[in-house]
Amino acid sequence: MNELPESEPFTAGAVATQPEEHRVYARWLEWGTRLGFAGLVISFVLYVFGVLPAHVSPEDLPSLWTLPVDAFVAKTQTPTGWGWVALLPRADALGLAAIVLLSGCSLACLLAVAPIYWRRGDRVHAVIAVAVVLVVLLAASGLLAGGH
Repeated sequence: MNELPESEPFTAGAVATQPEEHRVYARWLEWGTRLGFAGLVISFVLYVFGVLPAHVSPEDLPSLWTLPVDAFVAKTQTPTGWGWVALLPRADALGLAAIVLLSGCSLACLLAVAPIYWRRGDRVHAVIAVAVVLVVLLAASGLLAGGH
């Protein structure tokens, strides 16, 4: 029978320590996800209760859900790509903005830890963190889409 190796005994009042970059990344991620989630909840309430105007009204959605995306875009005259940004004063576009915040909050986390790596002399991880951010931003920019 394999026995587990003995570990250090538990010491009351002991504090687990994590590297600084882990704590910073986690703190930024926590706040980014909280803001994104709050944005989703608020935009949903504004949308469903008609507090702000919507590009596509909640009443119209059931008849539009079954359409292929091209037909949905044509019928609702919804912009594609980054065109949704022009709709930001509208409640349904605010929901998209909250999703963008949620999906992009890890980029802010990477930018927050890059200086920590740099100060420590860990240039490779600092450059990788910034490079990941730049690649994602380039991909999201639409510049790589070709003839679109």
